[in-house]
Amino acid sequence: MTLPFDPIDEAARQWAERWDRVPAMHAVTSLMRVQQLVLARLDGLLRPHGLTFARYEALVLLTFSRTGRLPMRVMGERLQLHPTSVTNIVDRLQADGLVRRIPHPTDRRATLVEITDTGSSLQEAATKSVTAIDFGLNGLTPDEQMQLTALLARVRRAAGDFVEGEAPPRR
Repeated sequence: MTLPFDPIDEAARQWAERWDRVPAMHAVTSLMRVQQLVLARLDGLLRPHGLTFARYEALVLLTFSRTGRLPMRVMGERLQLHPTSVTNIVDRLQADGLVRRIPHPTDRRATLVEITDTGSSLQEAATKSVTAIDFGLNGLTPDEQMQLTALLARVRRAAGDFVEGEAPPRR
């Protein structure tokens, strides 16, 4: 539903009458709303492929690995998800024949998740869908998208999300 005014601007106006830190409140409220809009749009585009954005991300992550497989623990670290969430995602992908679990060759406690040929094909088709709309950021130019990424990285770094300059281990 499209409103005849920006409710976030109105919330910021009212906030300013009571409290300070209006720019931060305005920015974070906008950020959270954009996250809702982008996720809804991406999930809508991925639905015909039988995917959610979370499952799509898991397939992409496996595609990025050198062997097409990763330990579930590593998937959780890279996707920044709780182990239970990774298990649920992998369960759904496996039920759809998009990944398979295989025993780790050197660690009996670990399980590897491997993308199947069907999963690779679906990931390619789904990628065409999401890139066609610039992942929902098609209201921004490529330069603006890069600026947004840099600004958000500063917030993420300040929150301890990652360490600048560290290279990820090769898998």
